[in-house]
Amino acid sequence: MHTIVIIPTYNEAENIAKLVKQIFALNIPELEILVVDDNSPDNTADIIKNLQPTTYNLKLILRTGKLGLGSAYITGFKKALELGADFIFEMDADFSHDPNDIPRMLEAIQNSDLVIGSRRIAGGKIVGWNWWRQFMSSGAMWLSRLLLGLKPLDVTAGFRCFRRQVLEKINLTKITSNGYAFQEELLYRTQLAGFKITEIPVTFVDRQLGKSKLNKKDIWEFFVTLVKLKFF
Repeated sequence: MHTIVIIPTYNEAENIAKLVKQIFALNIPELEILVVDDNSPDNTADIIKNLQPTTYNLKLILRTGKLGLGSAYITGFKKALELGADFIFEMDADFSHDPNDIPRMLEAIQNSDLVIGSRRIAGGKIVGWNWWRQFMSSGAMWLSRLLLGLKPLDVTAGFRCFRRQVLEKINLTKITSNGYAFQEELLYRTQLAGFKITEIPVTFVDRQLGKSKLNKKDIWEFFVTLVKLKFF
């Protein structure tokens, strides 16, 4: 089965080469990596280009500027579908998501439509967050599950594996959120379409290198998106 891992990047020069090598070291048949880079000033894209001559299954989409997480994933989804992927991953570039969890997620997707690498179910955990970020994250998830009726416990997880049929059925052009609220909206539309969603436990480790992309604008957009999906 053809699998594509989509990794959006912005200033991930410290992480991307090591991550790519670790994913390919898993030796998963028919696996490709698609990096969607927003013209990183630290030359992340150049690192990928330098790897490509010896790594045939590594692809790059270089965009004109910092256009946002949601639009990066939508761009990646469309390209992955065009390339004929059967299973499509979302994954961060900063090692918050452990590449070694990819085989477990591929095993779980055999009996599901969307598999979430979950920090919130039994066996899942978060390493490196302070109490305030834990509180804010838990509160946001509780509120979104309450208002939108979301069944998964980890609604903002960015480590996911989709069957291609999910992304084909969901109208990606209707997704309006672009920051971290994108994950919330994508999950809501997947559940609304009646697809089977499974969570498996993972350990989320806060980034060790580089700078977090989360900002106040993303937090505000999360709650605005929640209201829009509920009432409009």
